[in-house]
Order: sequence, then C-alpha cells, then structure tokens
Amino acid sequence: MRRVQSDVTLGAFCTRLIRDWSIAQGLSEKIKGVRVMARLENACRGAVVALVTPFRRDDVTRVDEVALQFLIEFHIMHGTDAIVMCGTTGESPTLSHEENIDAVRLAVQFARDRIKIIAGTGSNCTAEAIRMTKLASQVGADASLQVCPYYNRPTQEGLFHHYRAIVEAVPEMGHVIYSIKARTGVNMEPALIERLAKLDGIVGIKEASGDLNQMKRIIELTEGKLDLLSGDDGLTLDVLKMGGVGVVSVLGNIMPRAVKEMVTLFKLGDIAGAEEIHARTLPLVKTLFIESNPTPVKTAMGLMGMCSPSVRQPLWRMSETNQEKLEAEMRKLDLIK
Repeated sequence: MRRVQSDVTLGAFCTRLIRDWSIAQGLSEKIKGVRVMARLENACRGAVVALVTPFRRDDVTRVDEVALQFLIEFHIMHGTDAIVMCGTTGESPTLSHEENIDAVRLAVQFARDRIKIIAGTGSNCTAEAIRMTKLASQVGADASLQVCPYYNRPTQEGLFHHYRAIVEAVPEMGHVIYSIKARTGVNMEPALIERLAKLDGIVGIKEASGDLNQMKRIIELTEGKLDLLSGDDGLTLDVLKMGGVGVVSVLGNIMPRAVKEMVTLFKLGDIAGAEEIHARTLPLVKTLFIESNPTPVKTAMGLMGMCSPSVRQPLWRMSETNQEKLEAEMRKLDLIK
C-alpha cells in the first residue's frame, strides 16, 4: 500500500499544479473558444468546492496556513466558482469558533476577490449562528452556509424562525441553507423551503437529502426564487437535469477541473459530454465516501501531495483496506502513479 505523503512543499505542489493545468487544457477541447467565467455572479452557482481544512503535518491542532493558501490558488487556477470554508468537509465540528473565523479570514485574504468565499457558520443554536455569521461578514465572506440545526431537532416552524432570525440579523450578505437529514436528524420539507425562498437574503439551498423527488418539488415550489445545488457529487448530473444550478463538491478538492467542466458542458447543452465526465468520475466519488467524509478525500490529497491527510478526532485515518480501494480508483484517473 502506498504510504500517504503528508509533507507539503512549494516545489512539489507547483509541479503538480502545472501538470494538472496541462491535463485540464486537454480536457477542455470540447469547449475551446467558449469563454468560461472563473466565477459566476451568484456565489451559489456552478462548481463550488467544499474545501478541506488542512492541518499542520506535525501538529493537527493547528491549521496549515501555507497549505490553505496553496489550495485557494489551486482552485482559482482550475476555475472553481466558489469555495465553502468550514463546512462538513472542512471539519467544522472540531474547529473552535476562533479557528473557524480565522480560516474564513485567511481564505478571503488569499482569494483577493478572485473567487467567492462562502463561510460555514451554521449552528443548532440560533444566537451562535448569528454571532458567527456576523463575524464572517466582518472578515469579508461573500455568503454564509447555514446547516439545518442538528441534534435538538426543531419543528418546521422552528426552522423557519431560525433562518429568518439569521437573515434579519445579517442582511448584508447572502445565505445558503443546507439540508442534510442524515447528519442533522431533521428533514427540511419542500413547503418550508418555499417559505424561506421568499425571505430576502436566502439565495440558495445545498440539498443533500438524497431525495431527487424532494429536490424536484423544491424547484417547482420556489419558481426560481432560490438556486438549488446538489449536495452529493453522485447526484450532480441528475440535479442539473431537473433544474439545479450546480454542486457543492467534495470531489472538487482533487478534480476541480472535471467538476467545473461537467457543469459547464451541461450548461452549454453538451449533455453527452457532461455524462461522460460523470460516468468516468463516479467510481472515485463512491470511494470518497467509503468512510466518513472528509477522511477519504484528505487521504487522497495527502497521496497527491496537496496537504496533510490528518483529520481531527474523533475522525481517524483510513483503514488499509479502504485506502487500497481509494488508491486503485485514483490510479485509473491518473491522479497518482
């Protein structure tokens, strides 16, 4: 089994970046001559990456600022439309509030208005979500991602007032609501989303319920008042076909150009081209969720020399058996040798 390389060096990263750019140029032949915007006007459209939070190789209690800057540049270079900081993939449950806001601040600083930054500031405490969202706004985030309150399992009416309170408290930025019943224990029903879509400031929803019928119903009820993004890489194409506008992607951490091109080709009407990319990357997508996210994708990034694979407890390193499966899929796509 290949040993994960956790060292991050400027030379190795730049070499990888140049190689990926060369490959990306070949992948983009189908849309040559078409100007593809690196960022879309709305922060919640297109290829959005749920970015990992890189930790120091020698100290998992500290965020690796150098690696974070590398990753921001990587996504700018590969055309990612927006970056979600400190979401589930960014290990928000094990980040302190200070680390969360500092990571958002650094991302904004490194981005320098070249890519939009969406801050994961949701909480199961409304007051805390408001406080964190205000801080994210103050450090320059373009929008917030607000996960459905978890564990205390509020009613649909309680959820409406939770989100309304956030929007009213922080009106200067857009807010993306995040539905993921598997992690929160509460489903955000289409009727609730219809009500929320009428609030100024609610600009989109990351829908990760896995229920395509529910997503279709949300699109019908909201009538274009908010953007729906797939919260599952494996369902991106299905969501686009029913009227969704993009994806918040885990795969995008390691294959941002492929995710961007799939969404772009679909938008341009090249459905076959988008389907080819989807079919080619789907086996890897499935392997990225063979264990709890973000352990597999961080392992992949370690193998590619992008950042340390370290996760904070209670998450743990991948099992050897599952890592071997991950490596096999990565080799098929020439991500590692």
